[in-house]
Amino acid sequence: MPGELIITTRPLIERGEKDMGVTRREFLFISGAMGAGLALSSLGVDMLPVVAYAEGLSKIDKVKSAKETYSLCYHCAVTCGLICSTDTKTGKIINIEGDPDNPINEGSLCAKGAASLQMSARNENRLTRVLYRKPGGDQWEVKTWDWALTRIAKNIKAVRDKEFIVKNAKGQVVNRVEALAHMGSSKLDNEECWMITTAMRALGLVYLDHQARVCHGPSVASLAESLGRGSMTNHPIDIGNSDCVIVMGSNAAEAHPITFRWAMRAKDKGAKIIHVDPRFTRTSAVADHHAFLRPGTDVAFVGGMIKYILDNNKYFEEYVRNYTNASCIIDDKYSFKDGLFSGYDPAARKYDKSTWVFKLDANGIPKKDPTFQNPRCVLQMMKAHYARYDFEKVSSITGTPIEDLKTVYEVYSSTGVRDKAGVILYALGWTQHTVGVQNIRSFTIVQLLLGNIGIAGGGVAALRGQPNVQGSTDQAILTHILPGYLKTPVASLTTLDEYLAKNTPKTREPQSANWYQNTPKYMVSLLKTWYGDKATKENGFAYSYLPKNDDGQDTTLLDQIDKMYEGKIKGFTCVGQNPACSNPNSNKTRKALAKLDWMVHINIFDNETASFWKGPGMDPKKVKTEVFLLPAAAQMEKEGSMSNTGRWLQWKYVAEKPPGEALSMGDILYRLVMKLKDLYKKEKGAFPDPIVNLQWNYADAKGMYDSTAVAKAMNGYFLEDVTVGDKSFKKGECVPGFSYLQADGKTSCGIWIHCGSFTQDGTNLIARRKKDDPTGLGLYPEWAWAWPMNRRILYNRASVDENGQPWDPKRAVLKWADGKWVGDVPDGPWPPLADKEKGKLPFIMKPDGVASLFGPGLVDGPFPEHYEPLESPLDKSLISAQLSSPVIRIFKGECDKIAGCDPRFPLVCTTYSCTEHWCTGADTRWQSWLTEAMPQAYVEVSKEFAELRGIRNGDKVKVESVRGKVECVAMVTTRLRPLKVGGQTLHQVGITYNYGWLFPKDCGDSANLLTPTAGDPNTGTPEYRAFMVNVSKV
Repeated sequence: MPGELIITTRPLIERGEKDMGVTRREFLFISGAMGAGLALSSLGVDMLPVVAYAEGLSKIDKVKSAKETYSLCYHCAVTCGLICSTDTKTGKIINIEGDPDNPINEGSLCAKGAASLQMSARNENRLTRVLYRKPGGDQWEVKTWDWALTRIAKNIKAVRDKEFIVKNAKGQVVNRVEALAHMGSSKLDNEECWMITTAMRALGLVYLDHQARVCHGPSVASLAESLGRGSMTNHPIDIGNSDCVIVMGSNAAEAHPITFRWAMRAKDKGAKIIHVDPRFTRTSAVADHHAFLRPGTDVAFVGGMIKYILDNNKYFEEYVRNYTNASCIIDDKYSFKDGLFSGYDPAARKYDKSTWVFKLDANGIPKKDPTFQNPRCVLQMMKAHYARYDFEKVSSITGTPIEDLKTVYEVYSSTGVRDKAGVILYALGWTQHTVGVQNIRSFTIVQLLLGNIGIAGGGVAALRGQPNVQGSTDQAILTHILPGYLKTPVASLTTLDEYLAKNTPKTREPQSANWYQNTPKYMVSLLKTWYGDKATKENGFAYSYLPKNDDGQDTTLLDQIDKMYEGKIKGFTCVGQNPACSNPNSNKTRKALAKLDWMVHINIFDNETASFWKGPGMDPKKVKTEVFLLPAAAQMEKEGSMSNTGRWLQWKYVAEKPPGEALSMGDILYRLVMKLKDLYKKEKGAFPDPIVNLQWNYADAKGMYDSTAVAKAMNGYFLEDVTVGDKSFKKGECVPGFSYLQADGKTSCGIWIHCGSFTQDGTNLIARRKKDDPTGLGLYPEWAWAWPMNRRILYNRASVDENGQPWDPKRAVLKWADGKWVGDVPDGPWPPLADKEKGKLPFIMKPDGVASLFGPGLVDGPFPEHYEPLESPLDKSLISAQLSSPVIRIFKGECDKIAGCDPRFPLVCTTYSCTEHWCTGADTRWQSWLTEAMPQAYVEVSKEFAELRGIRNGDKVKVESVRGKVECVAMVTTRLRPLKVGGQTLHQVGITYNYGWLFPKDCGDSANLLTPTAGDPNTGTPEYRAFMVNVSKV
């Protein structure tokens, strides 16, 4: 079970060096590589004074003579640097440690990172052969790569040809296939992810999704609506510049310990740390203030903070006036009444958003009141909206004591001045709700009111839990976007011109940069990358090749599983993901997999998805799904880039060959697509053009996947000699920045936000390792490369006043001096706002140039509003007549049961991870060092509840919802406590989701057997964090 908080400090390392006469790196190696003796800390590896010291020194001799290779950690999106030491005689990795030169982790690793050696070929559980399970079979058979890829290609072609849809019911050309689906993966390199989205769209897939949908999908939707880009604003190192760090929806000390080191650095310099969470965790233990709250009530908590800031004039007025839409006048037809915004259609369960607009002047520009006196201006309307969220009301909803509310609100709102900075750290505890987008939106509003966006030590810090989920989202392994967050075309947009007219924003605001006006350049360059000479102006640059959903059609993950369960999806490819454990209502997913004709699973270990056919409740003889299990390379066995949560792209190299016959995903996909191209050339079939004409020249002279070739294609090339302004470029040169992309077909670019990652002469900037830090803020501009254009802090022009002078000169991200910007790469080259002729507003990705306090682009309301989870302990809302969000995505099949306010399930349950395991444990449960530390599933219950039920610590208990049950060990703890909600006492429990039935034996099954099938209305991200259960002794 999780132990006490252990903080590793530099003095401990120094003591080890002194006492034993070894170097710091030798000490780190001996202390961290003790296998079964490994002690796991929430903030890194506990530097034990030296178990098996002599054995360690003998290994050090080998390490000293070994080849060192830079790699990256394979777990969360901090993407820590690794050094792999490879024996020059055997070619095998003999040690993996943290890279001390990497500025992000500085050599430190969490428990999972420290166990990386067991991800390598030395783990006997790694997949090394191609495995095949025939329909009705009860065992795996060994096959060759050629046999498997040939059969898979034929299966794909057979389904595609039979099920291909050329036109929809309206006669619109859609060129799609709904009987094929793909899922995964954020575990892959950027280049592999880009190849997946490229190949799947060429095949015509619309059921295309991956881990981002079940984790940080809401981050993209909320931050894009509020600020213009859907990504973390700053980066992990910058947390160390903060004066106040508030953590909500996250147990950062355990789930993101290396990132949390930077919060501790800030605390060492005097910063305050606040933790708001249903549990008292290791994060709480080092926080200055901790406040309990009921799962699923974060919007109410933050809504109270918004009210506090507005009522007490805590907002940064100059920032709010100049850089947000606070002064804009909202149309008179807009209203909010008793839980519903104007325009709601109960029959359709959706809003008509036509009233969620601003009044316009004669020039078509929103009317404004810079004095904030007009009652219809955004600031006043927001003040009216949150007037209901007083201390008493918020406390009654959240269960948070009023004194704790007052403390948190006062401490954090103190950052709303020029020389202070505050940052919010959040993770899946916010995103995995039916109101996940509005959770993030609510605190983004707080950050804007306090002037904490664009500054050092500020921002909105999305702590992602997947190693390359930023990159896999950028590359668009998602049905609703194309690479670089271009919108996916829909059926009504029949031509490229129609698509561009619809998706290229226009503005009449003279000081708005409106950067997305460049959409035609990015879209055409993408199509040229995919289809080369076959993409011409005459054929709309092959726009018709792209698959198109019908307008309003949902093909996100929950709908994908629903259609699979109905038998409408015939073939399924799954890479680096474990939906049989990670999807909500996992019993439904497992049954859906049994209704497939065939499935391809690609991974480094077996998991519950690949072997679903022999899992609980399954009779292999009755399961007719044909299954291919393909062995993949791990991160240290392939070259390529990964993007961390702060948008930094880092390059890694091959430290050893994959074990046995395992191949990189790049190699697997390259070979599969080549077989498909050959099949369609020879046999034709349904609409072969997108496959036959696809540019797929991404192999080296030996026919092996070439990640550098893919990365350059993603960056883009000049296809002709081009002159842009006063600069001239030759055909074949790399495009050195997206400002040089063209809309006439003279440039290619696979993802516009990566453009500039290679220099004109082809130098790979992603691979840089220089540690110069001219600002002293930890920007490290020559370490790796950050999108866009190596900018380390987004919206950094908001860190200065109208004259370009920093709000806080001691933490100057940018400064206008001698006619140019100095500091970070500016968010646009224009002069400061005071230059009325040339100056531009700082939020350049928003059409009006300012950040959105009022956000009409979301489907569930322009202001965040508290709604109860779909399964709630309450039968009536405590703040309005609307209990749950009226527009959440719900399903009504036989498996989609809901039991809210049901006496059979009286306990509020939430789920979370532990330090030692990654997600469903599909990788980490195969690593003995980690399973020894955290061997089986457990549920945390309060002492008060345990006494009521006669449960003792360590008892075997059953946790049950209306959808399923899980048997696990009870942990009786003070980390949870009953809460007073609406005048009644509510008990809450928490369960980890890191386990599954396959391995280790008797470790427990997935917590997601309990969770409901319900999704955020903006993104479809499921509800994992608030639902109702019962707990009883077995």
